Amino acid sequence: MSTSGLKAIAPVPTAADFLDIVLSKTQRKTPTVIHKNFKISRIRNFYMRKVKFAQDIFDEKLGAILTEFPMLDDLHPFLSSLMNVLYDKNHYKLALGQLRTARHLIDHVAKDYVRLLKFGDSLYRCKQLKKAALGRMATIMRRQKDPLAYLEQVRQHISRLPNIDPNTRTLLICGYPNVGKSSFINKVTRADVDVQPYAFTTKSLFVGHLDYKYLRWQVIDTPGILDHPLEDMNNIEMQSITAMAHLKSCILYFMDLSEQCGYSVEAQCKLFHSIKPLFAGKPTLLVINKIDVKRLEDVHPDTRAMVQEIIDQEDVQHVQVSCYSEEGVMEVKNRACDALLAHRVDAKMKGSKINSVINRIHVSQPKPRDDVVRAPHIPDAVKDRKKYDKNDPERKRLQRDIELEQGGPGVYNINMKQDYLLANPEWKMDIMPEIWEGKNVADFVDPDIAEKLEALEREEEKLQAEGFYDSDSDIFNSDDEREADEAKIALSHKIKSQSIKKSKKNQSRIPRTATLRTLTELSSEMTKAGLDPSRIQERAEMLAKLQGAKRKRGPGEDEDEDMEGSEGEDDGQGQGEESWMDVDEDEQSAPNKRVKTNSGGVVNKRVPRSNRQLAGLRDEEQFDKANELRNLGQRPRNMLAKAGEGDRVIRTKMPKHLFAGKRKGGKTQRR
Repeated sequence: MSTSGLKAIAPVPTAADFLDIVLSKTQRKTPTVIHKNFKISRIRNFYMRKVKFAQDIFDEKLGAILTEFPMLDDLHPFLSSLMNVLYDKNHYKLALGQLRTARHLIDHVAKDYVRLLKFGDSLYRCKQLKKAALGRMATIMRRQKDPLAYLEQVRQHISRLPNIDPNTRTLLICGYPNVGKSSFINKVTRADVDVQPYAFTTKSLFVGHLDYKYLRWQVIDTPGILDHPLEDMNNIEMQSITAMAHLKSCILYFMDLSEQCGYSVEAQCKLFHSIKPLFAGKPTLLVINKIDVKRLEDVHPDTRAMVQEIIDQEDVQHVQVSCYSEEGVMEVKNRACDALLAHRVDAKMKGSKINSVINRIHVSQPKPRDDVVRAPHIPDAVKDRKKYDKNDPERKRLQRDIELEQGGPGVYNINMKQDYLLANPEWKMDIMPEIWEGKNVADFVDPDIAEKLEALEREEEKLQAEGFYDSDSDIFNSDDEREADEAKIALSHKIKSQSIKKSKKNQSRIPRTATLRTLTELSSEMTKAGLDPSRIQERAEMLAKLQGAKRKRGPGEDEDEDMEGSEGEDDGQGQGEESWMDVDEDEQSAPNKRVKTNSGGVVNKRVPRSNRQLAGLRDEEQFDKANELRNLGQRPRNMLAKAGEGDRVIRTKMPKHLFAGKRKGGKTQRR
């Protein structure tokens, strides 16, 4: 786990906010209406649900905090030690332990009070038990004020830590304060570390990244270390010691021979020897900085001897560099990266993994079967192959050359058929048969179409010669006349369409009276059209005789039939002839009712035998009473507008306990 994994921790609320969150959620998410006349089992369940819900929310919120904050024992040793240095391991563990205990206590409180609520004998007693349960839970949470505040500060500080991955390739820069460590990291990476001419400018770890041999490297700038015992070191120095002890990295120990940092060369050599145990098993690079002021060759022989003693040690290389003039900066970077890569390969070779792999690898060497020398052979075709030359006139023509000859990109269209592999190469450019509805269109082409077309043209010529097309009725003298005529027609259509009222738009345009025809008119029109109207005439005469017979029966015999016959008498002979169109034999059997029309005529209209609205009711009086009761029951719902009886809404977003003070004596409307 890297420090980036620690940054996903959610903010930790204060104890007061914690209570507000839990109590308001309990109020919003559980039923809110209870009445003393309800069954006692329902009252108990109502309050037991509230207590259990509050306990669940406490459990969920505290559980989230405990899982998100890492256990120090599960972390990488570097991160574990860094958190111990920065936040004190004991304090951190104690805070998490107190929250774990609080969660446990709240669970016990909820369990005890739910057990008591099962025996609550009234609404008042159940309510007091619920109140006591939530009160005790709230008291437990208020006592966690300090652990919660401490953990929130830890979370904020963790989020500001640099993103260090303890398992990746790392260059670690260390040394006395003010020897030029931050200047170097600013040169080789894009990290922007503050550089000042005084000690302890860098107070925490800084991380920069660089690329070398297509790999991503992290460079860590540590705060300066002073040469004194571990127990005397402050938090700033301990971060450097932690990083050196636990990170698998290449150590760059910076020295300033000019002594501008304020520390002698002897002190710097002494510090190297004191922290040398931390470098065990790590490639180390002694970087002599500020050579623009003083080089190794220019120092006093005694001082040089102390530095040479370090250089002569095993696994220590040395480089001279000036971050001011940038001399040797890239050399330091390259040598440090190469040293770490070589060290990582060696570590893998020495480890147990390499042995298990080597046991499975067998390199076979072929044995010669005779004394003949068989040298490698390269075919002549490969040796003689000419390199493509754009300017050679005999070069192979590419598709690009053809494209440029035929208009260039956007104009040239590649011929996809030229590479078809067919039995006969002449078939390549054949036109594909057109298929329509699964059939080849070519199969339906008339082979005699040319002869038929010629015959048609001969017929047209003959008609023209006879003067068939000479009538002037449809021929205009000019285009202007034709356009004027078209404009007139369009205008008349527009005027006609605008005159029709909107309400009449979707109705039939022809009045119904215009569609009525007498039998004489109908038969004459049909005869003109070449149709035989004899059957229709026979049917009409038969119906007319039938109606005449009904009329002769008299009014006393069949009043309804008499009414039908009266229609024929009112309208004269014409109406009598057309009345066969209005007779429906099925309707005669149905119960009829006389209805007067606007024109004074009488039409039979079918009506239901009973009023369906009164179905299941004694009479209209009982029907009115039922309607009145229905409207009365609807009234409360109407007053609530759209809210139905199933809706339970807390109109205010904040529950009452967040903005109401202590209740006065005798007030019981708050539950």
